[in-house]
Amino acid sequence: MNDTSGTFNYLSRAEIQPAYYLFDADSEEVNRLPEMQAIEMPVHDCRDTRDHFQIDKQGFAFVDFAPDFDRFHDRDAVREIYYPMVEAVLLAATGALSVRVFDHNVRLNLEAKGSASDRPVRFVHNDYTELSAPQRVKDIMGEAQGAELLKNRFAVINLWRPISGPVEDMPLGILDASSLSAEDFVSTDLVYRDRVGKIASVRPNQNHQWYYLSGMRTNEALLLKCFDSDTSGHARYTAHSAFKDAKAPENPMPRESIEARVLIFYAPGV
Repeated sequence: MNDTSGTFNYLSRAEIQPAYYLFDADSEEVNRLPEMQAIEMPVHDCRDTRDHFQIDKQGFAFVDFAPDFDRFHDRDAVREIYYPMVEAVLLAATGALSVRVFDHNVRLNLEAKGSASDRPVRFVHNDYTELSAPQRVKDIMGEAQGAELLKNRFAVINLWRPISGPVEDMPLGILDASSLSAEDFVSTDLVYRDRVGKIASVRPNQNHQWYYLSGMRTNEALLLKCFDSDTSGHARYTAHSAFKDAKAPENPMPRESIEARVLIFYAPGV
């Protein structure tokens, strides 16, 4: 067990309509970032209790996953070869009727390389809202098929794993879904040049319970629930953020990771 602490950037309570503008613009208003509040929180290590966590209970789980694949910077190869591997993992883990990987990001914690979107995300957030998750289904599956699929339970789950390791720098912290309140979330615009998406920023709450998997290895993967349409008692979503580990070595290996975003479709009545 390697419990630690980390500083997490929460949305300030003064922010009412936060937005991130993901394109270059000269406007001072466009370039203004939401006001954040940095709070140090204890972070519990999952290393000795890894199998205790369940995607439908805590909102996250860990699985063994060691794909025979290393072309992570070749987007076409990732789509053609890696996506089906991820889909097989999610089918087995969720018991879903079908799954669809629709997007991915490779992140490297090196300030000198790449754009900010290529680096670990350092503010507490969830990738979807009550409105944006169903809309994403329609965007990916088409309006007609999406409308049919939305009649049954669906979820959005990310599969996150390091592609170099073990992770020593900027691990991913995850909030136990049971420690979250609906009032913690604030719908936040992601403004692109040609469209507007939505995520949920998170306000601080002393009840939040943070977890991470220390020294996460390339043969380990995190399943992170970002949305679940079921309201009968399953964990519906959680929140996450990269954080600076207070116990990290002085010159840690830069974290490199990949996250795949997956639509999960369940059979009627599930």
